Amino acid sequence: MKALCLLLILPGLASNAMAAGMHAQATSGIAIALFLGIIAITLGITWWAARRTRTASDYYTAGGQITGLQNGLAIAGDAMSAGALLGLTALVFSKGFDGLVYAVGYTTGLPIVVFLMASRMRKLGRYTFIDVVGARLNGPSIRVFSACASLIIVLFYLVAQMVGAGQLIEILFGIDYLYAVLLVGALMILYVTFGGMMATTWVQIIKAVLMISGCALLCVLVLKQTGFSYGALLADSTAVHKAGHGILAPASFSKSPLSAFSLGIALMLGTAGLPHVLMRFFTVPDAKAARSSVLWATILMNSFYAMIFIIGFGALYLLRKHPQFLDAHGGLIGGGNTAALHLAYVLGGDTLFGFLAAVAFATILAVVSGLTLSGATAISHDIYGALTRHRRDPEKAEKTEMTVMKVAVVLIGAIAVALSLAFRTQNIAYMISLAFSISCSSTFPVLILAIYWKRFTTLGALCGGGAGLVASLLLTILGPSIWVAVLGFPAPAVPIDPPAIITVPLAFAVGIVVSLLERSPARVPAGELS
Repeated sequence: MKALCLLLILPGLASNAMAAGMHAQATSGIAIALFLGIIAITLGITWWAARRTRTASDYYTAGGQITGLQNGLAIAGDAMSAGALLGLTALVFSKGFDGLVYAVGYTTGLPIVVFLMASRMRKLGRYTFIDVVGARLNGPSIRVFSACASLIIVLFYLVAQMVGAGQLIEILFGIDYLYAVLLVGALMILYVTFGGMMATTWVQIIKAVLMISGCALLCVLVLKQTGFSYGALLADSTAVHKAGHGILAPASFSKSPLSAFSLGIALMLGTAGLPHVLMRFFTVPDAKAARSSVLWATILMNSFYAMIFIIGFGALYLLRKHPQFLDAHGGLIGGGNTAALHLAYVLGGDTLFGFLAAVAFATILAVVSGLTLSGATAISHDIYGALTRHRRDPEKAEKTEMTVMKVAVVLIGAIAVALSLAFRTQNIAYMISLAFSISCSSTFPVLILAIYWKRFTTLGALCGGGAGLVASLLLTILGPSIWVAVLGFPAPAVPIDPPAIITVPLAFAVGIVVSLLERSPARVPAGELS
């Protein structure tokens, strides 16, 4: 789980203050120019999107006019985060092949979405996956529960990204962490409040293109060092690593097969239950475009993760040849997460380093904007809409909901900034692990059963989703990531980490048993779901 957390958060960026701290001043000017350029581009996109955002459909789903390729780039952008680039490279640098196992889990989650969910979600939903659950089950309680679970997932992701963003800007610009976090929060609120899904999608598209371009450039420069021979790169890497050829085979997972299997469940099913990813399937005009977007996203993500093979082993080989990047114990100065950034400096100097840092910043802006939009939608459309729909004037409903949405954006932004300040010096890695654990243990089981099982009831959904949510929180706290690493106990109360292998079957079992005992009819006949 510690490795999973490493992949998904950015606190390690705080120590990217250049190799051995010798070129910080030279880099700052280039980095500042690139950062300002990215901010200018994204603000321009927001202004353009705001002029085209008129209705709730425009705001929530970009009017359903995003093409399959565009949506595929945006979905891939969600996965190709700075945390994935830096974290995966760090894992390959330290452990070799073990670091690449995680990439497989992320890419396998999307086919699950397209084959099990995409078409049926499009048929039943309008703006969010909670619309799908609400269409199948009676009463506002299930919408409120699903929205609250979504908010928890979103906040865990959002705070971690905000902390990483603040630390990145603090180091590169030399400004106080408070002002760095406030800057990111202000930009995030601007993008979502005025541009909605249209702005968020296009920011993700640009970020995805930049990320792929940057990684492709790194790959070319790495392979150039070995005569464009990947075999030679692997041979050179095994020669400089203390484990030798052992880095080319999985090692750590064999020590705890049950935890490894549980991690696979969390990565695959957690991805299929993330609200900000599922929300993107309503931005395309039809189910065919939804399937097309997943195809493009899978191709782009697989290309990105394939490049991580080259970048990771390139960092492993080249950085170990430059002792100025290593501390007395052989680790990277600034921590493992700096491997890709140090590699960029070795291969391209300040210019490539500044470009990669700017891409990381663009990544953060795109991710936090998507998360904020998803969380605000849960408040305005799913909670407020569910609780007030029976007494609202239909003519004023959309306008009021849009107002609530924008207030929710500001509120979530303020909460994220406050929590980012509170957790600045704390170990916040567990929040991301909880996001995956909660996703696969609460939203995913409820959504699958709501779509496929005609006897699934509202009470069954509440009990099943609630059991998965509570169990995932509790067992993660009792596991090694928190019980040992954070609370300081000598041994975990629950050795399985993450607990998905327990919590996912528990959520399904409780939901099914309670539904069978209640035998309450569903709102939509089963024939309409086929």
